[in-house]
Amino acid sequence: MGVATVDEQALRGFVREQTELASVPFVPEVRLHQAASAIALWEHTEETKGQADLPPPFWGFAWAGGQAVARYVLDHPEVVAGRRVLDLAAGSGLVAVAAALRGAAEVTAAEIDAYAVAAIALNAEANGVELDAVLADLLGGDGAPAEVVLAGDVFYERAMAERVLPFLNRARARGALVLVGDPGRAYLPRGAFTEAAVYQVPTAADLEDSKVKTTTVWRLDG
Repeated sequence: MGVATVDEQALRGFVREQTELASVPFVPEVRLHQAASAIALWEHTEETKGQADLPPPFWGFAWAGGQAVARYVLDHPEVVAGRRVLDLAAGSGLVAVAAALRGAAEVTAAEIDAYAVAAIALNAEANGVELDAVLADLLGGDGAPAEVVLAGDVFYERAMAERVLPFLNRARARGALVLVGDPGRAYLPRGAFTEAAVYQVPTAADLEDSKVKTTTVWRLDG
């Protein structure tokens, strides 16, 4: 992943200060830098940047959708082994780390939040895997050259869903396997997908409306 610049080092320092490295309950094979409180982390990030309209710090937590996809990948290594993998809207990089642990030839974790990219780099290091954490909005393309496109919990709001689904359809149309983890979000177009697995995923109290979320891994149909 190369040598971190001064700015990247500062971002990684912030991530370290605001989180603790711990195993993910539903995916104990993976350790992540995780925050204790979503609200506190969000407020502190806004204070640090001097902005009051920042997106939620998705990078500080193991969200249900990502946990489900990571669990599926770890239990079904043939999905990623020897293949080029893209973790879209990667957050903490949990899914990307799982793919790397199961022998993916190349793993790219894409995010539009610089803090997330820093967290992904740290989480990869903590798990002893190599991957490429990139700060980029890829939704105008088709995810090439990835042969597998993975996404955890990307249908949480209408605007995001309206951009993500066309991207995933383009990736599928060029032959990529597309898997999405979703804990019952309102904007998931279920008719476009086939169920691959269902899990009962434990969640943090201040992230969801229940301590356990029924979370499905969906395969995008052709």
